[in-house]
Amino acid sequence: MKYMSEYRDPELAKKYLEEIKNTVSRPWSIMEVCGGQTHSLVKNGIIDMLPDSVTMIHGPGCPVCVTPLNLIDKAVYLASEKGVILCSFGDMLRVPGSQKSLLEAKAEGADVRILYSPLEAVKIAEDNPEREVVFFAVGFETTAPANALSVVHAHRRGVKNYSILASHVLVPPAIKAVIDDEESKIDGFLAAGHVCTIMGNAEYHPISAKYKVPIVVTGFEPLDVLQGILMVIRQLEQSKSEVENQYARIVREDGNPEAQKVINEVFEVRNQMWRGIGFECSQFGKKCKPTNPLGAPMVSSEGACAAYYHFSGLVEA
Repeated sequence: MKYMSEYRDPELAKKYLEEIKNTVSRPWSIMEVCGGQTHSLVKNGIIDMLPDSVTMIHGPGCPVCVTPLNLIDKAVYLASEKGVILCSFGDMLRVPGSQKSLLEAKAEGADVRILYSPLEAVKIAEDNPEREVVFFAVGFETTAPANALSVVHAHRRGVKNYSILASHVLVPPAIKAVIDDEESKIDGFLAAGHVCTIMGNAEYHPISAKYKVPIVVTGFEPLDVLQGILMVIRQLEQSKSEVENQYARIVREDGNPEAQKVINEVFEVRNQMWRGIGFECSQFGKKCKPTNPLGAPMVSSEGACAAYYHFSGLVEA
């Protein structure tokens, strides 16, 4: 637990909570962009310990949740109708398409395989030269380098029967879309630390300056999240709007140039807007459960619905 237990210190967590309570003077709404941060907030009970004047809004940072329905349908079509070997991460298999999920297609005989790395899909393509192999590549900036690298490897090895069905999205445009929404009432953001390990912080400075919102790049452990919230609140209380880096032990201002190079070598990531979700859903915990999800946010390990289902106590075990 070295390098992790120190970020879960309950006594230090109490101090951060007390400082938050002593600092906040009016209601503030803060969006944690990443689903991993949502899970940390809910799993560790931070949501319930924050003062009522601090409202956390769950953002778009779940890669499975922002995958468009039509791409799920395309993946099912490729597997069911075109007979390709369709590979992806496990979370994607249970996400409902308009007609069926990849898991249902697999049950009907489609060759759908769960992998832990896109490089495994390249090996499958090498071993099955007579079959087309497609890797269903989803995610934000964090997964893009590995997915792009698989294409580079396939090209270098002369593998002609490998391709990716890309559903990559960027975080900064999603944040801008949320702010531009007329119904948005968000005062500050916790930016996803692992995304910034790849891309750095530079893209957030223009957003913070234009919209006058504080953005704090934050990690995922309980103390990371609490410190990030405190840093946002301090800025809001002082009428500041800057980009700060709570996750400095991992994140550099320029990110990871080598990973960026791999991404740019292969494809251009596209944008996907996201407005966020709430928990007013009448089907939550009833017809919609992890065993029978009606939508992606209940499927993914980073989905906000799944976080509340597993950790909030809203649904009895």
